[in-house]
Amino acid sequence: MHNNQSQEQRLSYLVEAFKADSLDYRDLHTPADTDGKRRILRSLMNIRMPRKLDDSILLVQDAYLQERIRETGIVAVESIPVKEGVISVWQGDITRLAADAIVNAANSQMLGCFVPMHTCIDNCIHTFAGVQLRAECSRQMKKLRAKYGPDYEQPTAVPMLTEAYNLPAKKVIHIVGPIVSGELSPALEQELAACYTNCLNLCAENGLRTVAFCCISTGVFRFPAERAAQIAVKTARQWLSEHEHVMDRVIFNVFSDKDREIYEHLFQ
Repeated sequence: MHNNQSQEQRLSYLVEAFKADSLDYRDLHTPADTDGKRRILRSLMNIRMPRKLDDSILLVQDAYLQERIRETGIVAVESIPVKEGVISVWQGDITRLAADAIVNAANSQMLGCFVPMHTCIDNCIHTFAGVQLRAECSRQMKKLRAKYGPDYEQPTAVPMLTEAYNLPAKKVIHIVGPIVSGELSPALEQELAACYTNCLNLCAENGLRTVAFCCISTGVFRFPAERAAQIAVKTARQWLSEHEHVMDRVIFNVFSDKDREIYEHLFQ
């Protein structure tokens, strides 16, 4: 049934299904327009705690999200120009990239962003992957809490690998970057470098040959963008020089014009 539905039918169905699945928002008014429905659906997905969702709803969610990505346009890694060796800089929405792995700037709870419609990369990746991603992150965290205790939080620079579900990427690497609350210190710089090194090591261990990095720690974690880019590029260059022929492509994904200019300047 879900394959024969239009996107508009899927969207309307999902809004009502996610409303019914929610304790607090069952009686929420559904807007008539497409953008309004999309906002409601995304918000309900964003705030939903990780728990089982009926398979029939998941089938429609998956069909809907995969079509949304196709409408936006899937970007092949091969279509992105190389800057140096196997390194590229690409400006755009990381959820469109058909890489072996994309890197998500996560928080220490590892469950994604619960703020409705937030524009952070954590929110975008979880939204367009589907609710299965939060559920998998929760399962992994439960195992870690069973091992390390109920107060376990994911440490800085320790990556977690998950499936990518409805994203065109094969896997998502979730990593907690350092949080800058005062002055930038050498320890914080080393932690950021470790984020890039450990993600690349994880790719090598899992045969993931193309990876796209977001700008780790530069958003709400307040790492200065220019210094973060310098560390990212230097660390990647160093790792690639020590691991020849392991990666086919390392992409620095930027969203803003300012970040693109910062990275472009590093390859002049």
